[in-house]
Amino acid sequence: MTIAVASVASCRAPRASLTDNLNIGRGELARVEYDGEAVFGPAMKVQRYRMGNGLRVLLLIDRSAPVVSYHTWVRVGSRDEKPGKTGIAHLFEHLMFNETSHLAAGEFDRILEENGAESNAATWVDWTYYHESLPASKVGLAVKLEADRLANLVLRDKQVGSEKDVVANERRYRVDDDVEGAVNELLYKTAFTTHPYHWPTIGWMEDIQGFTTKDCESFYKTYYAPNNVTVVVVGDVQPEAVLKLIQDHYGELPPSKIPERNLPKEPGQDAERRLEVKKPTATEKLMIGYKAPPLTHDDHVALTILNEILFGGRSSRIYRTLIKQQELATDLRGWVSTFSDPGLYEVWVTARGEHKAKELELALATELTAAKSKEPTADELERAKSRLELSFLQGMETASGKAEQIGFYDTVLGDPGAGFSRLEAYRKVTAADVLRVAKTYLVDAHRTVIHVLPDGTAGSADDDEEEGDDEAVAHKPRKPLRHKTPGSPGR
Repeated sequence: MTIAVASVASCRAPRASLTDNLNIGRGELARVEYDGEAVFGPAMKVQRYRMGNGLRVLLLIDRSAPVVSYHTWVRVGSRDEKPGKTGIAHLFEHLMFNETSHLAAGEFDRILEENGAESNAATWVDWTYYHESLPASKVGLAVKLEADRLANLVLRDKQVGSEKDVVANERRYRVDDDVEGAVNELLYKTAFTTHPYHWPTIGWMEDIQGFTTKDCESFYKTYYAPNNVTVVVVGDVQPEAVLKLIQDHYGELPPSKIPERNLPKEPGQDAERRLEVKKPTATEKLMIGYKAPPLTHDDHVALTILNEILFGGRSSRIYRTLIKQQELATDLRGWVSTFSDPGLYEVWVTARGEHKAKELELALATELTAAKSKEPTADELERAKSRLELSFLQGMETASGKAEQIGFYDTVLGDPGAGFSRLEAYRKVTAADVLRVAKTYLVDAHRTVIHVLPDGTAGSADDDEEEGDDEAVAHKPRKPLRHKTPGSPGR
């Protein structure tokens, strides 16, 4: 996608004056430079700054409420791990809420809560991020606390061992004892043979249990450095005051040498991969993963609209056919992975009663063949675009929602305003585009199919399934790996 940047020359003079004032008496690491503006919707702009130590700052002034959202995006995820060390990015997210050389364990959360703030964090394949939402008058507190744990985290055997136990239990709950979690992990393990998307973000159990304090120290020193971090500030703040606070607290932090991302390229898939597994489920299930383009690819937009036509809510094709008309299924969804590298177009269907996964697959094949044979109607296309636009705009209602969009698109696409560019791209998609991507990506030879059969131990219903009209998904996984229970603003 093209990065939409406002004219730097038109803003250079006032910004230069601001940074000149900020840089008086500062050392080289703390000096801040203006790096231009990125268009963010029809009326807003993201101011971009960079410090001498490599820290990037993205600032969006939003005076709609006296609040601020402070995000810290670290450019490291499970794709940066090595075999034998899977899950360390997620483990480290947990460790970041522990003791620092200035704060005892638990003090980080206590201080924020006493000041009316909410905080959380998430890890995924391409990134890790931390965020606080708090009154605008308290922004300095977020700056101080985040800079402290970026520079002064305490790593001892006791803390590392405790968090390893927490993550191991999380894996048991979310993967080993969860049907969908286990099958999704198996899907990626089978669909990818070489690329790091082969392993789960939470990591393999033996790797989690094998981490040492030395492993964690090395990871921290390498990736948790200012030149691998982007700070996103959205809210009712004064640019000069916020930048000064950031200089004060981050200005002495040295950069590190970040390893180049020389990731192995996944070889092409030219034959279908098929598995059958037994799990503690009351009904059979079907999961399919078609090889899909990365978020950076133009086809990703049209494929997302195709998915919305097929799976987006109660009026979608697959819902009407498999749930309403044929009564074969109770739950279904589709999602196109929003990864930096090529990922999967995931399809998940749960059978109703005694119906079989084979029946689901045959009924689904009929609908997918139709999608590859004829353009969608004008009404279907418009409905899909409207749902995606509504989902995006609803996610922008809060300062935290705006900050998340800015941080995500900046990290993955290099453009903090790319969410709006993507919205415009949705509007331009034609019926012919949808038909073309259906033919291009819904290819049997490029897919992995898993039939899930009951092992006889489940009750009469699966606890984690419910029929509903799911919102259009922007970039978040259905079950993101968060540090705490979801529920913060903008979620």
